[in-house]
Amino acid sequence: MAKEIDSEISYKPRILVIDDEKRIRDGCQKVLAQEGFEVEKAETGEQGIKMIEERYYDIVLLDLMMPGLSGFEVLAHVKGIHPEAVIIVITGYATVEHSIEAMKKGAFDFIPKPFSPEQLRVIVSKAIEYTRTLQDIANEKSRMRVLINRLASGVMATDNLKRVALANPAFLKMVGHSGEKAIGLPIEECVRNERLKGMIDQALAMPKEEFVELTDELKIGQEREGEEIILSARCVPFRDRLGRNLGTITVLHDITALKKIDQLKSDFVSMVAHEVRNPMNSVLAQLKVVCDGLAGELTAKQKDILLRAAEKIKTLSDLTTELLDLAKIESGLIAQEKESVDLSSLLSQQVAFHQAKAEAKHIRLESDCPPDLPSVVANRANMEEVLSNLITNAIHYTPEGGRVTVSANIENDYFCIRVSDTGIGIPKEELSRIFDRFYRVKNEKTRFITGTGLGLPIVKSIVEAHNGRIKVESEPGKGSTFSAYLPLIS
Repeated sequence: MAKEIDSEISYKPRILVIDDEKRIRDGCQKVLAQEGFEVEKAETGEQGIKMIEERYYDIVLLDLMMPGLSGFEVLAHVKGIHPEAVIIVITGYATVEHSIEAMKKGAFDFIPKPFSPEQLRVIVSKAIEYTRTLQDIANEKSRMRVLINRLASGVMATDNLKRVALANPAFLKMVGHSGEKAIGLPIEECVRNERLKGMIDQALAMPKEEFVELTDELKIGQEREGEEIILSARCVPFRDRLGRNLGTITVLHDITALKKIDQLKSDFVSMVAHEVRNPMNSVLAQLKVVCDGLAGELTAKQKDILLRAAEKIKTLSDLTTELLDLAKIESGLIAQEKESVDLSSLLSQQVAFHQAKAEAKHIRLESDCPPDLPSVVANRANMEEVLSNLITNAIHYTPEGGRVTVSANIENDYFCIRVSDTGIGIPKEELSRIFDRFYRVKNEKTRFITGTGLGLPIVKSIVEAHNGRIKVESEPGKGSTFSAYLPLIS
């Protein structure tokens, strides 16, 4: 057993024996000293308390029934001074009542008199393993605290009463808390942003069967060199094994610099597109004059060359127009111009407008939209752009003799627009990238289809600017279905 104890621990704890019987004190000291432990003795409760106040002991062997100060009184006093100390009570009255009472007051275990050296070794071995576990936990918590405190991202954890359980310096700086220590405070006292508090409330109220990471962008009222601080916030519920919400975990990232760079990029693209579009439109107008013969007769070869040049310039002009549209959407201007829009009527108009293009490819363009669908609050021009882009894409990527169907219905408080085709479809590995700017699926079937690669990014940006979402389902050779969901109350 001596070797077993020695192999289980990496340190030798200090042990104090408090007992009014000399043979118990001496016996415990002899047995434990043989194991290499440092053992000290006290014959009364008063003496034991005095020694504990002067020096820390990892394990205390404490007799419950002593003259003067009882073991129960000593137990309460020790727990008040050193709550982490492990106390093993020694009792000559090995009754269940005494053992339970001692455990309630914080004792680790008990050993009844008389006991053998082997029993003493076993119970002390258990106590040592327990103290080592506590030490490991404390060390791990300390390492975790250091790690979290050094993170550049802000991290906060709350309990289910919305009190701060953990908040690193980065988080406190981001939310502008510079007062008293945050741990234990209600979140209202250190977090003043209403949207962030709302995310925490939503995470705490999340039902057991649901687990969603809540995300948002927050503008904090602080100023840094005259600019707002923009934070990316993520919040999730923290749960136990039974799925009960114990609290929340919130992570903040300062994205002010990224937003500034993104804005500069958008401004640059907008400026370039604007400056390039006007000259190209002028060139197109002059080419039209020449092609129409107003500047003199052209040979068939000359006219063919000029028409192809005009087609290329028209493509570049369309690209600049779409870049300007995208810049406008990303600037947030789109959200400022909303009205009640009858999407059913708008959908029918768009289908009628694109019929000629579909018929030119011998494609059947159909609509399936109930007349009694409610209106949505949206930007009319941009809803037209969404429908136009989706229908045009479907026609472009559907071979002759195919079918394009535009439909609408209500799904869970969302107005859903669907554009389905029987076209060439999109490979599974490409689906995650089709909403990226300038990305176009490239294969033998799409080689002769022209486009800017900005149509779908524009559609996605418009839908998201209206607090909606878009998804795509596709299978190569069988076609694609794009579904845009717009909230009925926006």
